[in-house]
Amino acid sequence: MAPVDALTEIVIGRPRDEVAAFASNPDNATTWYENITRVEWKSPKPVAVGSKIAFVARFLGRSLEYTYEVTELVPGERFVMRTAEGPFPMETTYTWGDAAGGTRMTLRNRGEPTGFSKMGAPLMASAMRRANRKDLARLKTHLEGSAPAGVPAH
Repeated sequence: MAPVDALTEIVIGRPRDEVAAFASNPDNATTWYENITRVEWKSPKPVAVGSKIAFVARFLGRSLEYTYEVTELVPGERFVMRTAEGPFPMETTYTWGDAAGGTRMTLRNRGEPTGFSKMGAPLMASAMRRANRKDLARLKTHLEGSAPAGVPAH
């Protein structure tokens, strides 16, 4: 069975540095990820390579708890987190680039299900893509609807 690889993208009508700063701050995850219910820092803030952050989420009707480690952080360009625990080791990558009308953000989840989870990999990939599209739309709505003081919202 091939690994799960769910890639989604969206254009957000805000400057790249603003989109990247908001999206790569784990404290904002519950604002734009529908399924993430709690975030707990396991290392000192702010986020940096090596930071560990625990998330509690609901996915496909199950409660999941997992801790990500930040493995790459290029402000305004790329943010990568990995977890090796549980039945579904996962890597999440955000990238940001300039686009007409704002910032193109990609969200990619890749992983290799183990054990029983392997059987559900195709369903999981499809569900992840759907969830990621919804989450990026929530991020877009949030960022385009709220602007820093003195900057008109789009």
